[in-house]
Amino acid sequence: MSRTVKLGVLAAAVMATAPAVQAFEAGDFILRAGVAHVAPDDSSDSITVGGAPLLSGADSKVTVDSNTQLGLRATYMFTNNLGVGLLAATPFKHNINGGGDISSDIKLGETKHLPPTLTLQYFPMASSSAFQPYVGVGVNYTTFFEEKTTGTLDSVVAGEYGIPGARTSLDLDDSVGVAVEVGMDYMLSENFGLNAAIWWADINTDARVKVYDANGDFAAQTDKFEVEIDPMVYMVGFTYKF
Repeated sequence: MSRTVKLGVLAAAVMATAPAVQAFEAGDFILRAGVAHVAPDDSSDSITVGGAPLLSGADSKVTVDSNTQLGLRATYMFTNNLGVGLLAATPFKHNINGGGDISSDIKLGETKHLPPTLTLQYFPMASSSAFQPYVGVGVNYTTFFEEKTTGTLDSVVAGEYGIPGARTSLDLDDSVGVAVEVGMDYMLSENFGLNAAIWWADINTDARVKVYDANGDFAAQTDKFEVEIDPMVYMVGFTYKF
């Protein structure tokens, strides 16, 4: 038997005895971790006080900038093709900048938020496939905290309303909305693989700015105004199955 034939027989034997990479089956837990980037598709209502513009002769609005954090996701497979996914992350931090007639270069405030999202995921490929695309739909709950305003906003409000030493605060209501996702895993071994995913969430919040005088006494507040964040979220990372 020639050396080439012997090598061919040996390779075939190794392939026959090597375990095939199994993807996902009922009962599996799947953990994913990686870099998650939130890119808001934002818009806001005009900011008013008693129905009048916040700033005389100006259409005052806000915008929300992007942020990147550690993304964490988990899936439990209750059949070979269906799973329940939960999205978590380290808190996202967003600057709140001017909009409308206020320059977007002017920072008016900032906030942090956590966006836990629960989805029903569908995996169309057979469990034997190392490549596993999936789609999901579910609900997002976003809670905002550590809302802050800037000295710039304080100064503008103080001058506009004649409140020396004015200080402002920001309140953002929590949000509940629909979320959809598209992603893929590629398993490199029985337990370890690569992941990439994109999802969109319907995140809207009702905001209000309150104004206090130099003594800390309440002086005025804006009407509630809606801010639509509606971000696209992009994540790449690693998959671990157990």
